[in-house]
Amino acid sequence: MNNWLRKTLFVLVSVLTFGLVTPTQLINTVNAENLADRDAFEAPSTESTFGQTNTFIEDSKFDKEKFIGELIKQAELQSYQKFGTRIKPVIENEFREIILPNIEKALEEVAVQFPEEDLKNLTISEQPGAGLSEKIFNVNNRVFGKDILRFHVRRDNPPQAGYWFNFHYHTYHDQFQSHHELGSIYWAKNTPPKWMS
Repeated sequence: MNNWLRKTLFVLVSVLTFGLVTPTQLINTVNAENLADRDAFEAPSTESTFGQTNTFIEDSKFDKEKFIGELIKQAELQSYQKFGTRIKPVIENEFREIILPNIEKALEEVAVQFPEEDLKNLTISEQPGAGLSEKIFNVNNRVFGKDILRFHVRRDNPPQAGYWFNFHYHTYHDQFQSHHELGSIYWAKNTPPKWMS
């Protein structure tokens, strides 16, 4: 994109949104998209591929285990997209061993709570949050447009203990107030880079 066009777009967006959306947020979004393309991440759209596969599910017999498997695959891809190229290589193995099985367990527990016809409508609909945002992905009911689960990762820095990534999720049962722990991964003594960098 031409430099002058980009600058004009940023000024226009800032003026139209009364400063609620800053140019740096747009830059992070554009950089994240370019990064995802460059590193061959499968960046899901705001409505995940589950919205498209639901027509297949409705036409054939619904396979709950296969559906949960697809949710888990999307959860893993969204997580790697959030980590970016600087964090992913460092924590990828621990994430697969410690956190991903707990995400799978949480998704299976939610699947038990819903009848089959409602389970078909669950999607992973959110892009991961960049920068310092905690959001990895949300699971929502696409019919009602309401979140069911919100998966987050927080950067903790306990005194004299270095930096840790604390993975947790929130549920709609208590209006997303309680933290349900998934596990923590140690980073290092130095400050980790921003998400999606």
